[in-house]
Amino acid sequence: MQAPAPAVLPGLLLHCAGPLQSWGHHSHFNQRDTAAFPTRSGILGLLAAALGRGRDEPVDDLARLGLTVRVDRPGVLLRDLHTVGGGLPAAATVTTAQGRKRSGDTTTLLSHRYYLADAAFTIAVTSPSPSPSPSGLLTDCERALRAPRWPLFLGRRACPPTGPLFLALVDDALHHLVRLPLAAPTPRPGRITPTVDFLSDSPLDRLPLPHGVHAGDPAEAAHPSTSLNDQPVTFHPTRRSYRARPLYRRTITPPADQWGGLGTDYLQALGDYAHRHFPTSEGAVHE
Repeated sequence: MQAPAPAVLPGLLLHCAGPLQSWGHHSHFNQRDTAAFPTRSGILGLLAAALGRGRDEPVDDLARLGLTVRVDRPGVLLRDLHTVGGGLPAAATVTTAQGRKRSGDTTTLLSHRYYLADAAFTIAVTSPSPSPSPSGLLTDCERALRAPRWPLFLGRRACPPTGPLFLALVDDALHHLVRLPLAAPTPRPGRITPTVDFLSDSPLDRLPLPHGVHAGDPAEAAHPSTSLNDQPVTFHPTRRSYRARPLYRRTITPPADQWGGLGTDYLQALGDYAHRHFPTSEGAVHE
């Protein structure tokens, strides 16, 4: 039986890289964790910031967009220790759950904050259904990413991205996501070629892989590996809420010529790819 043809989905291509990233997942109070990859809430929040939306404005339209993440470099988990409230007058210290102020030696709180150091991800933000051309929302997001209303960051305000963040708006985002240069060093000769993970909120059994590329079992990629509570319902400061969504995973072994290297080597490889594959009408790598 012939496998179904991959769906052609228009979408935005993004590259999330920087010294630090932090995509909160189970963060509570003084324990601020990070997921191992960009979350839906984090990326949709980034788009909302680019569009200039307030936290109390609806995000229903953004929440319908699809998200597929390629892990170019997983980075290294880093923990940063913060102190909060120390050395302040009693009236300015941290408020307790009961609405009171702490006193004496209890005014200083320890906060453990986790980051991904030197990680890099390439992302496709796609239309919810096949379409011959990008939707109005995707076009609005493209313009906003080129000239964002508010500063953009990778999960937390302390984590600005290194350029380019916006790569292109294309008619077949997953096709390019699989083929774009990887922001990772070329494997050394004689060593086993590293694998690359793809993570999505939709099944990955129809991922449009190049001919001959080795990939994980498509039957497994058709079923969620777990679920994440990162589908935003509202970003309102006092009633922020999220829903659970499925997480699909697939691993591939890229060809040797897809490893773009680091720094200027990667930027050169990315520029060469854009010149060959992104017509002006579709957009281009945006420094």
